[in-house]
Amino acid sequence: MMKREILIIAAAFFLSSLTAITGVYAIEANAKTVTILKEETDITGDGQNEVIWLKGVPYRDKDSYLKKIYIDVAASNGKTYKFPLESGAKASLQLVDLNHDGVKDLFASVLTGGSGGITINYLFSLKDFIHTNLTVPEPLEVESRYVDGYKATINLTATGKTYEFDLNDRIKYYKKLGLYHNGKLNEPTELTVNPYSTLVPNSFKGNEMGLKGIQRITGIVNADTIAYVETYWIYLNGNWKLVNADVQKEAAQK
Repeated sequence: MMKREILIIAAAFFLSSLTAITGVYAIEANAKTVTILKEETDITGDGQNEVIWLKGVPYRDKDSYLKKIYIDVAASNGKTYKFPLESGAKASLQLVDLNHDGVKDLFASVLTGGSGGITINYLFSLKDFIHTNLTVPEPLEVESRYVDGYKATINLTATGKTYEFDLNDRIKYYKKLGLYHNGKLNEPTELTVNPYSTLVPNSFKGNEMGLKGIQRITGIVNADTIAYVETYWIYLNGNWKLVNADVQKEAAQK
C-alpha cells in the first residue's frame, strides 16, 4: 500500500513538472521578435546584396527592454549568419567599412540600461562569407584625481598630457560631502573614468573612416561630471591605432 502511494505522489510530481516545463516552452515559443532595422547591401564582397536584420525579443509585450538582441544576415550564398549581442534597452546598427578592405562591416551598439547605462559596441565582418569579430578599441587609460585648491588633474597615459580643471564652483558641495577642508583634501581621492558613453563611426584624417569615442569622467558621485575624454581611432593592420586624444570640460558633439 505504501509503495502505491509513493508511486502516485511521484507520478503527480512528474506531471506537474512536465506541465511547468511545457508552460515555459510555450512562453519561449510565443516570444515576439521585433525588427529594429532592416538593410540590404553587399557585406561579403561578392557584388550581391545580403539582407541584414537587427532584431530583439522583449521580456513582455510593449516592454522596451530586450532580453535578446541579435543580427541576422541572409547571405547571397543561401546561408544565414547570426551575430548575438547583449540584452539591453536600445540597439543600433550601422553598415560601414571600418577595416578599410572595401567591404562594409557591421557596427552595432547596445545600451544595457537607462540614461546611466553602459553602451557595449561590436564590430563584425562577413567578407568572403567568413564571420570575423574585428572588436572595438578599449577605452583609453586615464589617471585622474582631486588635488588641493578645489581642482582635479587628468593625465592621458597614451599621450603623456596632463589637464587641470578648476572646481571652485563646487566648493559648497564638496565641503558638505567632507571632501575638502579649507581647500585641502581630507584624503587622496581618485575620479571615476567611465567606459564609452558613445563610440561612433566618424570620418576624419583625409576622409578615412574610423571611430570617435567619448568617455565621461566623474567625481565623488556619478552626477558630478568633471570632463570628457575624446578619442579618435583608425583600424590599421588588424589593430586599432589611437590617432588623437583630448580632454574637454564640455561634452563634444558627435
